[in-house]
Amino acid sequence: MFKFGRLSALALASFLLIEGGLPGAAQAQSVMKMASATINDVQHEWQKVFAEELAARVGDQVKVEIYPASQLGTIPRMVEGVLLGTIESFISPTAFLVGVEPKFKIFDAPGLFDSPEHLGRTIHDPDYRDRLETMALDKGVRVIGAIYNSPFVVLTKEPAPKLADLKGLKIRTFASPLQIEPMLAIGANPLPLPLSEVVPALQSGGIDGMLAGMPILVAFKFYDIAKSVTDLQFSMITSVNVVNETWFQSQTPEVQAAIRAAGRAAENAVLQWGIDNVARTNGVWLEKGGKIFELNAEDRAEMTKTFKEVSDQILSDDAEVASEYLKLLSVVDATR
Repeated sequence: MFKFGRLSALALASFLLIEGGLPGAAQAQSVMKMASATINDVQHEWQKVFAEELAARVGDQVKVEIYPASQLGTIPRMVEGVLLGTIESFISPTAFLVGVEPKFKIFDAPGLFDSPEHLGRTIHDPDYRDRLETMALDKGVRVIGAIYNSPFVVLTKEPAPKLADLKGLKIRTFASPLQIEPMLAIGANPLPLPLSEVVPALQSGGIDGMLAGMPILVAFKFYDIAKSVTDLQFSMITSVNVVNETWFQSQTPEVQAAIRAAGRAAENAVLQWGIDNVARTNGVWLEKGGKIFELNAEDRAEMTKTFKEVSDQILSDDAEVASEYLKLLSVVDATR
């Protein structure tokens, strides 16, 4: 009876250990697929730094797999994937997440930030950063990274150094109303398209140009298709990395804390990298035979006035968005 009881106890202990039922039992490794539409830019750099920071905190408890350049689908499919939980993590300009949470549109307001450093101080303000993390939590996603991306420029097949040159042109924009409506107001024809569809559209004449950041234009060698860039100097792109909240809550408290800490460490680490990358890619664009134009003072004043009128109307249409925008503006002013 003694031997039988001892063997039974050992068998039960072995079963519980395998099933993870005993204290200290090894947990199954968690996989974190990280998706992006871009490559070799600050979004991709944030992903790589995040993976290093997370590994330094939890070792191999989480296996990070990075999939840049739309390897996991178009932007709408990746957004859908992170909402459904088939993709754990996705990094993108906030404009592509407006359909998930309308409050994200506040970051596209023209003239919001004075400089990349000002943008960094604003979104990394400790109290505001906590607020940003949970901005879309009720939609099922958590923000674990927030970064300066780049200024908006407009790429066109033909030179467009004047505001009038954009009138009638079919311009690819992000999906945000704060991209679409202002372009309509200056006479352009905005068409929201995923990045993966832009090249064939430009080549076929389906569009005449696109709103983007210079690092993306260089990373995807758009200088082989069109040479002219006009720096409108009206807005800067803010990117956020979101994770599926159900997946996040399935992690141990230790891993949850590590993910949050790694995300914030990475976003601070890549700020200067992003600033330097914009300067570098501007240089590459010129080396490849591209041209960079700026609007004259009169055109810029007209554009700024028009864009502000349009954006103020859009941001005031929804009470929750308007309230969130006022909170952001208070931090913007405090960090100048």
